[in-house]
Amino acid sequence: MSDTFEPDAVDDIIRQWSRQWPELDVSAIHIFGRMHRSYLRYQASIAAVFDKHGINIASFDVLAALRRSGPPYQMTSGQLAEMSLVTTGGVTLRVDRLEQAGLVERERDSADRRVVYARLTAKGKAVFDAAAKEHFENENHMLAGLSAQDRKAMADLFRKLERSIVASETDSDSSESA
Repeated sequence: MSDTFEPDAVDDIIRQWSRQWPELDVSAIHIFGRMHRSYLRYQASIAAVFDKHGINIASFDVLAALRRSGPPYQMTSGQLAEMSLVTTGGVTLRVDRLEQAGLVERERDSADRRVVYARLTAKGKAVFDAAAKEHFENENHMLAGLSAQDRKAMADLFRKLERSIVASETDSDSSESA
């Protein structure tokens, strides 16, 4: 793959802004525009895989967290919320749907009845394992145009980007409270 690129839709958008409002700094579109367009394509591709298995990305996230936790494949709503950056209320809705589908079951802790676990069922594990295998194969297929070095560099840059975004949120929060 060459290091020179043909202009794309993002380049066109930037060119249009520079003609219509030259003093407006839209340089972030180089990154966020491409990231957003890539995410929309990614999301469509993974949704097709999950649809085949009767789940969606939200369900996959919960099932993945439970599967990664190891036997007995159980976590509390608080633990699931921490893993997925979703509120406990959002996790409850996800677990409700998964429970209705027979993919998870709820169980109270025998020592502390206030604690409720979501546990992966045998059916849930089978559905998840099939979906995960296809999902990760699909993701690797989508990255086939990138070398191992490109993948590592991109992963490192996305890590830095997330940290930059979190820092900007922290800066905004502290300036609003001042």
